[in-house]
Amino acid sequence: MNSKSQSISEDSQDGKISSTRGASSLNIQSFTSRDLEFIVKFAEEHGSDIFRQILHSICPSIYGHELVKAGITLALFGGVQKHLMDQNKVPVRGDIHVIIVGDPGLGKSQLLQAAASVAPRGIYVCGNTTTNAGLTVAVVKDAMTGDYAFEAGAMVLADRGVCCIDEFDKMSAEHQVLLEAMEQQSVSVAKAGLVASLSARTSVLAAANPVGGHYNRAKTVNENLKMSAALLSRFDLVFILLDKPDELLDKRVSEHIMALHTGSEDRRNSTRESLCHISQSADEGNPRNGSLAAKLKLNRLDRDFVPLPGPLLRKFIAYARQFVFPRMSSAAAEVLQQFYLKLRNHSTGSDGTPITARQLESLVRLVEARARLELREEITKQDALDVIEIMKESLYDKFVDEHGCMDFARSGGMSQQKEAKRFLSALQKKSELQQNACFPISMK
Repeated sequence: MNSKSQSISEDSQDGKISSTRGASSLNIQSFTSRDLEFIVKFAEEHGSDIFRQILHSICPSIYGHELVKAGITLALFGGVQKHLMDQNKVPVRGDIHVIIVGDPGLGKSQLLQAAASVAPRGIYVCGNTTTNAGLTVAVVKDAMTGDYAFEAGAMVLADRGVCCIDEFDKMSAEHQVLLEAMEQQSVSVAKAGLVASLSARTSVLAAANPVGGHYNRAKTVNENLKMSAALLSRFDLVFILLDKPDELLDKRVSEHIMALHTGSEDRRNSTRESLCHISQSADEGNPRNGSLAAKLKLNRLDRDFVPLPGPLLRKFIAYARQFVFPRMSSAAAEVLQQFYLKLRNHSTGSDGTPITARQLESLVRLVEARARLELREEITKQDALDVIEIMKESLYDKFVDEHGCMDFARSGGMSQQKEAKRFLSALQKKSELQQNACFPISMK
């Protein structure tokens, strides 16, 4: 791990990007010869293990949640934006949007703050103190000249970067202004005689608490957050964190927290070794020990693991976003296509299909970020399999009901319990109008 300790103070000065640059200018990051030497050495030293190294370097104070951290890591690297200069084609966004929903006290805010700190350009805002103009664009009048001017909001300042929005459920009035910025990657404004469209090519990382404090599996994600289906569909990944009592997991988390608060290096090392031993012994009997979640966990060989410092991680992310543009291989495209078609076959319902082409584009963006993370120019079949596992975790969280069964009709924004109440209410109204409590049933 010698390559991780080079020139932290020098990198912390060079790693900052001024947020006052024009939205149309490229996000050019300057790299010194020492920075390039570190990037090459780090990529050669870890090879295919870079994903796990970077994942555990993002907010190491939060234990577990490997797949959630994997989604955040892929959002930091982002996909490849296409057809940007071609006027005959519609531009396809390459930024990845992630939302984390869950019970209070599970570290959602810390994950967002860590992502904003390591991103080459990161903006962190809190939803309960944010307005429409603060998110998009404000029009102000100059006291000296009397002219009107634009002042950029969080989405515009985070252009070609990451915008982390905490307390996303507290800003229901501002949800509509995000629809254009999250899909068209621009903010249109027409105020005080000024008409303009500003670039907002940013990845949105959001964290929200469900209504009532705790997540209710009997309700859909829309009902838990009081969020429209149009806005929720713009998120590529939806993770749901539940606080369930688990003796083994509670022991791991408590040991991890006490080691952080003790401050002793020996205590931290012994606790890390104990956690790695417990994790490996628990995964040996797990049938999913060959999954991506098991591969991303720390094991006994990682007892000397040192997280990558923030300035160096920021340099690595900036280099990958600026110089690496992966291409899709035929094997990876076949895997993604088959997974998408399988989802479409399982989601045929009378109320519409929640799995659309937007999910296929999300898979493409995620698999591009997976290859970009390892500085590769070609996407492999293994990249597609890793992304499919992350997407399965997101879809399972989104569509599973209180009985643990997958129900794709839940993406319509209404749970079965609420649909039954709505149907009974409609029957009652009709019976009152007809003054008849009996309804004939046609047998066809």
